[in-house]
Amino acid sequence: MIGKKRWSSIRWKIVFIYFLLVFIATTIIGVFIMSQLEAYYKDSIRDNITRMVEETMLRSSLQEYGDLASHQAEIQTNISSWSKGVQQEIFVVDNDFTIIAASNNENLILKSAVEFLNQDLIVSGLNGKIDEKDEIIKSPKKETPVKSLVFPIGEEDSIKGVLYIREDMTSVYTTIDKSKLIFVQAMVIALLITVVLGFFIARSITVPINDVTEKAEKMAKGDFSQEVSVKSDDEIGRLAEMFNLLRQQLNLTLSEISNEKSKLETILKYMADGLIAVDLSGHIIHANPAAMAMLSITADDMVNRYYDDIIKGYNEGLMFDRLRENSKDGGATDVFFYGGSTFAVRYDRFKDENSQDVGIIMILQDITERQKLENMQTDFVANVSHELKTPLTTIKSYTETLLSGQVDDKETETQFLNIIDAEADRMNRLVKELLQLSRLDYKQEKWNKKESNLISLLKSVVTKVEMTAKNKNQHMNCIFDDGQKIMAVIDRDGIEQVLLNVLSNAIKYTQEGGRIDIDALRLNKSAQIIITDNGIGIPEKELSRVFERFFRVDKARSRAMGGTGLGLAISKQIIEEHKGSIEMESKEGRGTKVTITLPLSHSRGIKNIE
Repeated sequence: MIGKKRWSSIRWKIVFIYFLLVFIATTIIGVFIMSQLEAYYKDSIRDNITRMVEETMLRSSLQEYGDLASHQAEIQTNISSWSKGVQQEIFVVDNDFTIIAASNNENLILKSAVEFLNQDLIVSGLNGKIDEKDEIIKSPKKETPVKSLVFPIGEEDSIKGVLYIREDMTSVYTTIDKSKLIFVQAMVIALLITVVLGFFIARSITVPINDVTEKAEKMAKGDFSQEVSVKSDDEIGRLAEMFNLLRQQLNLTLSEISNEKSKLETILKYMADGLIAVDLSGHIIHANPAAMAMLSITADDMVNRYYDDIIKGYNEGLMFDRLRENSKDGGATDVFFYGGSTFAVRYDRFKDENSQDVGIIMILQDITERQKLENMQTDFVANVSHELKTPLTTIKSYTETLLSGQVDDKETETQFLNIIDAEADRMNRLVKELLQLSRLDYKQEKWNKKESNLISLLKSVVTKVEMTAKNKNQHMNCIFDDGQKIMAVIDRDGIEQVLLNVLSNAIKYTQEGGRIDIDALRLNKSAQIIITDNGIGIPEKELSRVFERFFRVDKARSRAMGGTGLGLAISKQIIEEHKGSIEMESKEGRGTKVTITLPLSHSRGIKNIE
């Protein structure tokens, strides 16, 4: 295979064509020269014979005889004397085709010329024409090539006979054959030289081309550092220059494409929205990590499964045929739900450079948090409206009653005014908490952080709510060592508000005679305050929402107990402002556990320690 490829290369094709052209040209030249050489020798022999006949007066002397046959002896004598030193054979033939005289063979005299000489040539001479003919004289030992000429003897109307002269052409053909051999040998040498020169000439052409081919092959395999040497200003040199220019432009283009591809891959990889591209056969041709996470699929799933097989478990309204139909006039949108999450889908057809449909491209966006935020905003507005409307309605109704003068009893009037005052206080608390939430949201709350002992703060808070617990016959069990110090850099008033809120909720939602455990400890580099009660607890499905604003597990009961639903939301934000966390564990009917984690203080010996 390698040998075949080598012999079929352009180098050997050039050598073969060059060889063939020289061979054809030399063959034509050789044939032409040999034919011309043969014609030259024949013409020379003819001219020599003709000149000899005319210069020796041989023909004119024979014309003087009235009858050739009657002067046979004399003619023979003359012919014999004339033929001395002459290579040609001379015959005198009368008009009866009888040989009258012969220069070299007297045995032929008076014999019929038809048997020994060319009859057609004699007839031509008897008709008054000077004619010639190339003949082969055959003998038992050899064949002799001769050139024969015939000259008429006498005038046109009284031809007495012919002078028949022939000359051996063996030496001529020998010379021609030797010339042919010499020419063939010269042609062989010339062809060998042609092959060698053709090889080097072809090599001078093919080596640069092979160099370009090898470099192009390496480039095809990804090595774009190749450069061809420019060694001439001809077409091959221009080809090398164009190759180098092409390599530079290709490097530049590939670099730009690589950069754009890298950008695109990075964007697709880290974009929060999911992207899926599906071809016309329904195969997923690309899905970014966000899309695979949203649809719970892997890279192997994209190879082995159809888009419809994956999406039908989520929303059959998003099947591929439906997408194509919906997007025939432009992009479209849809929404589907999966695993407790809400996803918005935008999709459209994408086309190739010929504006032909290639497939469908989809953008998936997780709008769960947005939906939740919108729901929270709606609930927030509704709850604020309700929380404000209830005390305002009460204040309005009792005020109108008092202003109408229908209450004459001082005690009843005082009772109405106390109710109005309580509802005003309730509204005041709600507004204050809303304002505090607003300051926390916009990072406008001012903190006075100092290194404080959490144990002393916790004892102070327990003292403040202890009386409320005793009123419900509840036992507050302080597990922590009140003699230890757990130091943290905190805003004392803010953390006190959190602790009061959590303990108040524990007392509020624990039945009479219940138990509340309060503990504080160090854990690694953090301090933990754990408050546990055995109250009514919270259903598991509601537990994730306890820190939402205005959220109440039992709204009617919470309002009856005086809560606004903002305490835990405010507590969570205060703790997060202190780089800590607040977590809640609860089981309905068995109680609730609240764990507050704050970072310990790293400093010692700071003034203003409380």
